[in-house]
Amino acid sequence: MTVTVLGLGEMGSALAAAFLAGGQRTTVWNRTAGKADALVAEGAVRAGSVAEAVAESDLVVVNVKGNDAVRAILASAGSLDGRVVVNLTDGTSGEARDLAARVSDQGAAYVHGQIMTIAPAIGHADSVVFYGGDSAAYERHREVLSLLGGRGAYLGDDAGTPALFGLAMNDTMWGTLNGFLHAAALLSSEGVEVKRFLEHATASLSGLLGYLPSLAEEVDRGEYAVPFGALKHHLPAVADLVRESRDRGIDDEFPSYTLRLVRAVVEDGHGDDSYSRLVERFRSSPAS
Repeated sequence: MTVTVLGLGEMGSALAAAFLAGGQRTTVWNRTAGKADALVAEGAVRAGSVAEAVAESDLVVVNVKGNDAVRAILASAGSLDGRVVVNLTDGTSGEARDLAARVSDQGAAYVHGQIMTIAPAIGHADSVVFYGGDSAAYERHREVLSLLGGRGAYLGDDAGTPALFGLAMNDTMWGTLNGFLHAAALLSSEGVEVKRFLEHATASLSGLLGYLPSLAEEVDRGEYAVPFGALKHHLPAVADLVRESRDRGIDDEFPSYTLRLVRAVVEDGHGDDSYSRLVERFRSSPAS
């Protein structure tokens, strides 16, 4: 198998290195040619242009900064007839679907991939990459793509789904990290080591992660009524967190936002529902 990698930033270089380590003949191109030097020293073939790089391989992998750059690069690629383009560039689900249509118009099959790891973890057995798009193209190159991460998952023929999964994961990650770091600010304002907190809170935090499947089921069913743990019981505790933050001079924007959400849903008459009822609030943007 021959593989072309377009884009040799931190992540693109890691992708190319993983293909090389897996024994694939790998052609590389980058707008700044010098970024290919280390890979060429490891056996990669340097291409002088995008068109030259694409002509070398049936499998073309793209990883650059933004899908506007992907569109520009592929527009300069010349013929894509019969090739498979795997776009591993971050962006929105709509951008992925737009690129799928553009690539199809250029005669190629399109697979979108969302990398869920940092560059140094590329190629590791536990690294996750979500894929979607042309199923036949994915199946044809699945073995080669598995060199990037042992836990690749094909999510279906909608090229936008991997991007949506990736954004959902990031959404969860940032919400969790922000909550933890806000808590760390509260603790350290009292001189409490955050590590000490974790020693005592690990079981509760693990239980919190174990609660997510129940929330997911409630959201998927659209049924939120619960016999215990109702939303109205969260309201006083969130208000306490806001007051504690203010008393300590800690930024209270994060918990205040949560307080506004919970209070609004309770005032709308859903105080006896699960915390999952907030999903309906998120679905109703202020603009609508």
